[in-house]
This record gives sequence, structure tokens and C-alpha cells, in this order.
Amino acid sequence: MTTLRIPELSLVLLVGASGSGKSTFAARHFAPTEVLSSDVFRALVADDRDDQGATADAFDGLHHLAGLRLRRGRLTVVDATNTQPAARASLVALAREHDVLLVAIVLDLPGSVCTERSRFDASVVRRQRDELRRSVRKLKAEGFRAVYVLSTPQDVDAARIERTRSYNDLRALTGPFDLIGDVHGCLDELCALLTSLGWLLVRDGGGAAVSARHPEGRTAVFLGDLVDRGPATPGVLRLAMGMVAAGSALAVAGNHEVKLVRALRGRDVKISHGRAESLAQLGAEPAEFMAAATEFMDGLIGHYLLDGGRLVVAHAGLRERFHGRASKRVREFALYGETSGETDEYGLPVRYPWALEYRGAATVAYGHTPVPDAEWVNNTICLDTGCVFGGALTALRYPERELVSVPAAKVWFEPIRPLRPAPAPEPTREPTRPADELAVTDVLGKRAVTTALLGRVTVPATHSAAALEVLSRFAVHPRWLVYLPPTMAPVATSADPGLLERPVEAFEAYARDGVDEVVLQAKHMGSRAVAMICRDAGAAARMFGATDGELGALVSRTGRRLLSGPSEATLLGRLAAAVDGAGLWDELGTDWLVLDAELLPWALPTNRPGATNRRGAGLVERQYAPVAAAALADTAAVAEVLASAAARGVPVDLAATVGSVPPTDAPGAPSGRAGSVPATDLATATARADDAQAFDAAWRRYAGAGEPVRLAPFCMLAGTGEVYAQRPIDWQLRTLDRLVAADPSLLVRTDRCHVTLEDATSREAGTHWWQTLVDAGAEGAVVKPADPSARGPKGPVQPGIKVRGPDYLRLVYGPHYREPANLERLRQREIGRKRSLALREYALGLEALHRFVTGEPLWRVHEAVAGVLALESEPVDPRL
Repeated sequence: MTTLRIPELSLVLLVGASGSGKSTFAARHFAPTEVLSSDVFRALVADDRDDQGATADAFDGLHHLAGLRLRRGRLTVVDATNTQPAARASLVALAREHDVLLVAIVLDLPGSVCTERSRFDASVVRRQRDELRRSVRKLKAEGFRAVYVLSTPQDVDAARIERTRSYNDLRALTGPFDLIGDVHGCLDELCALLTSLGWLLVRDGGGAAVSARHPEGRTAVFLGDLVDRGPATPGVLRLAMGMVAAGSALAVAGNHEVKLVRALRGRDVKISHGRAESLAQLGAEPAEFMAAATEFMDGLIGHYLLDGGRLVVAHAGLRERFHGRASKRVREFALYGETSGETDEYGLPVRYPWALEYRGAATVAYGHTPVPDAEWVNNTICLDTGCVFGGALTALRYPERELVSVPAAKVWFEPIRPLRPAPAPEPTREPTRPADELAVTDVLGKRAVTTALLGRVTVPATHSAAALEVLSRFAVHPRWLVYLPPTMAPVATSADPGLLERPVEAFEAYARDGVDEVVLQAKHMGSRAVAMICRDAGAAARMFGATDGELGALVSRTGRRLLSGPSEATLLGRLAAAVDGAGLWDELGTDWLVLDAELLPWALPTNRPGATNRRGAGLVERQYAPVAAAALADTAAVAEVLASAAARGVPVDLAATVGSVPPTDAPGAPSGRAGSVPATDLATATARADDAQAFDAAWRRYAGAGEPVRLAPFCMLAGTGEVYAQRPIDWQLRTLDRLVAADPSLLVRTDRCHVTLEDATSREAGTHWWQTLVDAGAEGAVVKPADPSARGPKGPVQPGIKVRGPDYLRLVYGPHYREPANLERLRQREIGRKRSLALREYALGLEALHRFVTGEPLWRVHEAVAGVLALESEPVDPRL
């Protein structure tokens, strides 16, 4: 009998050719609700399990249901051939998305057996068995934790499924427990704490503590970081190892154990943060102890579920969705938590406060980040009270929820960041700084701006200098600089032939972050504009300190004024009247608003007196018309010559052309008689001519010559007492629709499409909506979470991901960017830096609005606004 050990929470793939008996095997060993069969799903969508044309739709449904089951923690078995790596890839990705283990059960039966049983032709079975044989050895490399191969009918009949619990599943242990925070080599304090908790120390002949037991049968749980920094790392390890070996203690891995093991094994790891002390202390120990300690630390689990799942222990804590899961991502979170990518003033990583968002039923006990005192936050508690830094060593008695601490004997290791913040300085008696007084030091030099959304955002000194130049030379009056919009995050590059961007990748990104619904908003062919608008001149003077009867300002992404004085005043006057006509002043209880918008057309007049749209259109024309003209002349001529020669049957030396079409004997050229003009060459030349025509049409749509100036508002940002930017998108768009209806000749409505990410039909409808939009000549769309305050596993999600249409991308990458070789090169573009930049700028922009709304001094608002402007100097590809 062959035992196949299957984790209770896993995704199991049955792999085998048609006729190998997968469905029979599944029915024998698994519950009907656990098995998802491709044949069944084909029948569900097409009423015919053999309809291969329904395969794509069938697998869409199968994958969706598998994802729902895995999210709910249910074992799931996929009954399909699964012989091709491409067919398995999406299921492998699904397992990773839900942090579950992958198991393959391969039924590699003889071809004669499969052919006899199969309802398909022998050639189909033979092809599937060939595919299986080519890939079965690569399954482990694809990410399968276990691979079981059954090669004969007898093997299949003798197989027995044994469901196993994961290593971290100790729900059967109900305690009581004593949970102990980071020890960091403080042996004396650990012994004192255990004694205070009622433990009896077991000592060897030399008096060293080598184990401990509790008369009441309690179990100790060490929350990681037993080692480094302190005076007695070997002694702490000896005691903890003895307790674990005796069954009186558990221990989870800490980041210091992981890195110390790497150092002990000679791997590349930085010898810092107290690691040198541990290496020196362990170096004085016998080799046998060193080997045993290394093995002990290397075998520590990332987290445990205890007491029926009501208690979770992990070194750095654990989000609810990761409880009991098994993946590299889960272990990394348990070891290190999650960070924003920023550092604080001490050079330490800024950590996301995941506990503030925790709503799970299980109690989570953790350490890792030293705190002055252990406090409960949403059913979580950090027990690292900085013993090695002179604080205390703390334990939690569970289920009693009683805290027990012993003070540190001394400061064993000086912390980089003080364990307790310095007392606030005495209030100065110097004159208070006027709220509207600005100073160059407010924005100059390296700065760390604290934001509510993302913690500290660092602004390099060189970037600050660039921002200061813009602010001092080109920007509008400082009173209007209360917000600057962020750059837009690019969508992940599409693998779809002929496309560089599409909504599917944006949907997948948000789905991975746990977002349920998104909204696609059409991008307007204009310039990004922030509109500050007041109900009347009195409100402008009161809120913004405006003079000369100004009603507001219309500024660009870099704080520059977008329209000349009279033009701006006219537009803002009509905008204020539209807000009044829509009844929004009274409804929102405000006499001022900040709106995010696009100013149309793209080619605007300059700010000089007498400038016209014709002049603005000329700027666009000078930028793109020469490129279009050159491309049209080149490609049209080549296509015409090739077509004429081919029609006459005249041999053409392609190498003599201007290089638009490769010779037939060039590497990668189509096969054919050397010197002839195959149809594919003529097709290539014609396609390039079409590309040039499309580029010419695209730039002309943006010229906007003679068009009236209009405004397309797409986000309500702020008003009296509230920042609206994180209200639901539906509310914002409905409110803006009323505003547009009040003056439709000035204001432009933003088209939109709602998509439910768990609904494949809804996703397809959203993609079709985008395709229709760009086919009609639009720039593209921005995909946004329906709830702008949504957060993912690593913190805030992107506020928007832009998905541009193929014609607009011609203006970005050139007329012929969609040629296969060019697309392949462009698919290597790096988007990570731009996405990070977008999120940091968004956090700074929101922070500026919050500070302005709450009445903070203007210099405090400018600190965040200047940060947005400064980050624009980061070296990222401007085409993204």
C-alpha cells in the first residue's frame, strides 16, 4: 500500500492523460465537494463535457471556484489532464496567491491502458502522455511541495490518502501557555522571569540552567530572537533547547535566528545588530553544541496556531489571512512584518501598523519591534519590551491575559532608536511663528515627512533643491499651493501579443491586494489640473488669504498657473456658479472646494497676453508633426515600391531599400527565394505605413486647434472640515455628475465602468468597455479601487493604475512600437520604482490636504506639497 500524504489545506492537481483514471481516483479518495473537474465545468458552461471550444470558459469558472475554496481554507482537488506547464501555471499562481501548498498526484499509466479507457483518439492520448513525460521531472521546480507518481493500475488501487496537518497547526495544544518576548541573550533575566512565572529550573552539574518544568503543566512559548546583542546567547539557547526537547516549550523563528544561522554556515550576511557578539560567544562553545544550536535554530517554524486556532504566535505578528497558511510570503511576514520601504530618522525601516487594522478572532502575540510597555491593540499584543536595551523581559500568561515582567539588569546593548522617547522640551517663550510665514528651511535639505497613510516619506536633499527652484520661480502664489497630485502608477506589462497595456493586469494587481471592486475612469486628453475654488471673494480671503477679489486658482501638477489672468478668472467664476447651481455649497457645508481635474484641450494657450489655442496647438504640432511626416514619407515610399515590384514580378534587392524591410536571407526573415519579395515583406512594409498613419492621426487628436477651454473634474478632494479624496468613488462621481450638469458647456463628464473583481463576466465587461473606449480614439482609462481607503496585505493600495490605449502609446514610444521586436524590448520596462513613487506622492498629497483642512500653518502644508514636487526629480522613465 502506498501512502500519499496530503496537507489538509492544499491545492491538489491530478495529472495524467485522458483514460488514466483521474476522475475515478478522485471519486474514491475525496469528497465530491472537494473535486473540481474540467469535464464537469465544460458541461456546466456548454452542456457538453467534450466541447473543447468551451475549455477557456470552463477553466475560468474552475479557477474562480478554486480561489473561493482556498480563500476559505478548504482542500481543493483539480481533476484535469494538467499535462502542460502552461495549464498548470495559473493553478500554481492561484496556490501562491492563497498561500497554500501544492501537491501533484501523477497517474502515469501505460499508453495501452489509457487508450483503451479514453473516449479520445489514440493520437490525443499519445500527445498527452508525451507532454506528461517531458514535464513530470520539473514539477518540483514549478513549486509543487510533493509529487506522487503512480505508474500502474496496481499502484493506483493500492494508493491510500493520508491527510496531514501543517507543521504550524498545533491547534490541539490548549495550554495554558506562558508567552515570552524577545530574550536577545539575556539569560539572567530569562531565568528570573521563568521563576516569577512559577517554573522550576533544571540545572546541570555546573549550575547552568539546561531546562525547566512547570508544576501546573504550563507550556512556554518563545516568540523568537533568543539570540544576539545580549551577554549569554549560548546559555539562552541551551535553556530553550532543553525546554523544547523536554516538551515543555515551543519556539518560533525570529529574524535574528535566521541571520545567525546564515552567518554560522558561512553565508553572506551583514555582521551587525549584535550578531558579532553571538558569533564570539558561540565560538567559545564545543563544536557539538554549536552544531546542535544551529540545527535547532534552522528548524524553527515561522508561526503556530494554538488552542483550537484561538491563539497565534509569530515573531513579528501575522495578519488574519495568513493564519495557518504556508508560503514564503507568510514566513517573511512572520519574521519581519511589513515595511513601507522608507526609513525613519534613525535609519531603521518604517513598519506598517498592521495591528491597527487587525480584526481577527484569534489573539496574536508577537515581538520584534521593541515597545516601552506591552499594550493590547485589537486583540494583538507585542511582548518585546526591550530587555537587552535596558527595558524589561515580559511574558503573557494565556488564557489569563496576565502580564509578568522582570526589569533588565542593565543596558546590554545601546539601541539605535531610544526605547522610550525623550521627554518633550519645555514650551518656548519665544514669539509664536505666524501661520502664513514661510522659510526656505521648511523645504530645503533632506526631509522626512510624516504622513498618516504611509508613515515617514523621505525626501532627498538634492530633490528638495529642485523643488525649491520651481516653488520660487514658477509656481503660483504659495497660498494656493495646498495640494499637488501624484504621478500615476503604470499597469504591469501585458504579455498579450500586440499590446503593451491592458486592464487585466490592473484587475489582477488589485485582486491580489484583496480589493473587491474597482472603477475604470476614462482618461481625458488634457492637462492635469488642481482647481481651488471659493464661493465668493470673502471665502477666498478668509480661507486662502486671497486678495483682489480672486475666487481661486487653477494649477498644474508642478504648481504652475495653467491659464492667464482673465481666462482663469472667467473659468473659475463659471465653476463657482456651477457648484452653486448644483447645490453643493450648502449640501457639503463648505464655501471652498479643491478638485482634481483635466484641463482640455491638451494643447493650451500660453499665459502670455494675446495667446490663443492656435499657438498652443503649434507646440504640439512642432513636437509630433516632423516625426509623423518622416514616418509617412519613409514607409509609404517603401510600401509603394515593394507593391509595384511584386506586382510586376521584378526581383528586388531588399538590402538596397531604406531598411524598413529586412532582406529574405537576414536572420529571422521569412523563408523564400533569395532576392524575391515574399508577401510577408510587403505586408510588413504596409503595416509600417499603417503605423505611421495611426501616429499622425493620434497626435492630431491632441492638437485641439480652435477648441474651447473646458474642465473635466474627476475627483472631489477637500472642503471645509473634510478630505473627500478617500470617500467612495461612487459618491464622488455622482456628486461631480451634478456639477457637470450645472454647466455642461464648460464641464466634461468622466465616463466610467464598475468591475467586480471576483466576477469573471464583470472583468470581461470592463475590458470590453476599455477596448471600445480606446478604439474610439480615447487615451485610455485609470483603474481605481471603489473604496479609495482600501489597504492590501502590505499596506495602502495604489490610488489608481493607468491603462493607456495602443494609439496613445504611439505618442509615447513611437509609430512602430507594436512591432514584435520593439514590444519584446519594451516589455522589459521596470515599473517598480514608478509605482513606489506614485504611492509616496499620493501619501504626501493627502497629508497636505489633511493639514490644510485642519487649519495647520501654511508652512506645514507646504512641507508635504514640496515633498510631492521634490519626488518628481526621482530618476524614473518618463514614458511609464
